[in-house]
Amino acid sequence: MEELNAIVQQVVQVSPIMKVFRIAPLGWELPDFKPGQFVAIALPSTATKCPEATAIEEPAEPGSERLIKRAYSVASSNLSRDYVELYITLVHSGALTPRLFNLNIGDKIWIGNKFAGMFTLDQIDEDQNIVLIGTGTGVAPYMSMLRTDALHRKGNIVVIHGASNSWDLGYSSELNLLQALSPKFRYVPTITLPEREFTPWTGHTQFIEEIWQEGAVEKLWGFKPSPENTHIFLCGNPKMVSGMIECLEKDGFREHSRKEPGQIHAEKF
Repeated sequence: MEELNAIVQQVVQVSPIMKVFRIAPLGWELPDFKPGQFVAIALPSTATKCPEATAIEEPAEPGSERLIKRAYSVASSNLSRDYVELYITLVHSGALTPRLFNLNIGDKIWIGNKFAGMFTLDQIDEDQNIVLIGTGTGVAPYMSMLRTDALHRKGNIVVIHGASNSWDLGYSSELNLLQALSPKFRYVPTITLPEREFTPWTGHTQFIEEIWQEGAVEKLWGFKPSPENTHIFLCGNPKMVSGMIECLEKDGFREHSRKEPGQIHAEKF
């Protein structure tokens, strides 16, 4: 089994099923990566699960210890090589996240030394406007972009973030602060279960597709986003991603690929 080569530096409970982890390499330096890319992390199959886990696994055979690996988008800036930050949702019946959610500061973990993925801004002209759309932890790659250099671009940027409730809108304080500091940046949070809020929610309560269709971005910018002036990023719930692709294609946007460049960049998980 590969050696556990990193340590948990910080754990922040965002909501009952969401945590932010900062993971620091032990005795080695993280390689360079592009904001928007992902990295693999892992724990041994013998690691203890959190009490909220629902699945019962067969006990591992003696000597059969292995690493359970999964890839997650990085939320931290690539300007720091001291740690990576990951925003993770607990999957109660999962193999890895119930073990991650049992970690404490100082516990060891494995992290890969290669970052990968094409979900990045580096190939997009800085004059273009950017719409970053995510659900749940799908906001993570956008935080890396914003914390690194996205706000130095000439075009407008808007983050549309959807979740069930306000406490699931991770990074909302930081995004609200960025909105206050940068006239080019706008933040549009939306929740779908406002009846569960403990205090009245005065923001959007629609699904993201409805926010797009009602022209929310056009109202913010004063002009209509088009394939000529805007690129759209989608990350999160597959239903949201496919629904938004359908909406955007009706507006003339095309999904991006290496062979056929387009304006829709999708990261599905």
